Amino acid sequence: MNLSIDIHTHIDQHDPADLPAMLERSSAAAVGTIVVAGVTVESSQKAVALANKYETVFAAVGMHPQDLTGPISSEDEAALSLLATDPLVVAMSEIGLDYQPTSPDHDVQEEALRIQIDIARRNKLPVIWHMRDATPDCLRILRDERINELGGAAHYFQGSWDDATTVMDLGCVISLAKPLLRLTELQEVAKRVPLESIVLETDSYPQPFKKSRDKWTEPKDVALVAAKLAELKGCSMSEVVHQTTDNALTLLGERGTPIRDQLNHLNLNAS
Repeated sequence: MNLSIDIHTHIDQHDPADLPAMLERSSAAAVGTIVVAGVTVESSQKAVALANKYETVFAAVGMHPQDLTGPISSEDEAALSLLATDPLVVAMSEIGLDYQPTSPDHDVQEEALRIQIDIARRNKLPVIWHMRDATPDCLRILRDERINELGGAAHYFQGSWDDATTVMDLGCVISLAKPLLRLTELQEVAKRVPLESIVLETDSYPQPFKKSRDKWTEPKDVALVAAKLAELKGCSMSEVVHQTTDNALTLLGERGTPIRDQLNHLNLNAS
């Protein structure tokens, strides 16, 4: 049985009472692993707690650029460093740059990104990064920091072919989400990106702005992304799931060992 990995979610932001049913729906959609990414120290702690509570959930820790209120304090750096040692933490995320008009000072963001990459390096964690309206600077910093030595993924990718090429040249992969279902330019880029350089995600978080709760994005929807990618590539969905799961495990390296064990366990139980 081919099981998907949703490499990036924020299900820690949901009402805890909603999670058991959400995880049942993801399991029914053959999603074997859900990675929950922190955006603050507090949400990173929640992500680790969820990973220790639910067998299909694993954690990523980090501080999102939009959630920075100033330079990362020594206390926050120490807290993230400690969280990064948890065996169920598989990546450093969500970290990066965001240059929207309301975002924090760019120098503060860059310093935070470099500090968190250093934490990742000390703990042999890959980096799953955010780069909204900040692609050139973000990729420059990643190159400076030798991201190829850690491995990484461009989260919620919606960039150009040139952007995708730069990401791959850095030794990293492209993380595709539901924008693939509707953005024709992204679809054209996805056709050209080798399947071996793609992982899948949903970026799930509460969406009360949608009229119906049934329309909220959830980890189960990674299957929709896989199906669309299979259509674009002219291959089977099974091939897409098998390859993107293998890509995710390669990305996570030795820190992904608990996920490998979990997927093997699920496959044994299904056989």
